[in-house]
Amino acid sequence: MGKARIFQRAKSSMSSGRARTGQWVLEHEPAERKVADPLTGWAGSGDTNGQISLTFPTLEAACAYAAQHGLEVAIAPVQARTLKLQAYSDNFQ
Repeated sequence: MGKARIFQRAKSSMSSGRARTGQWVLEHEPAERKVADPLTGWAGSGDTNGQISLTFPTLEAACAYAAQHGLEVAIAPVQARTLKLQAYSDNFQ
């Protein structure tokens, strides 16, 4: 039985847009540790599931997929968003 984690995608800090913020993401936990390649020095492993990231519109859809494929899931709690509103002139007080 494989392990996976489900979390809700956060807003990108690089833009003000909120595209794809409501989606839920399922990512597989690593099955084996990464080792350094002796020739290049890059870290890698033979586990190809780490390259897969699946998105779902709802948490229930992600859990249903995990149950259908026999994955043991850990659901990350949704982070509460706090918004600090201030005027530009408040920076100079």
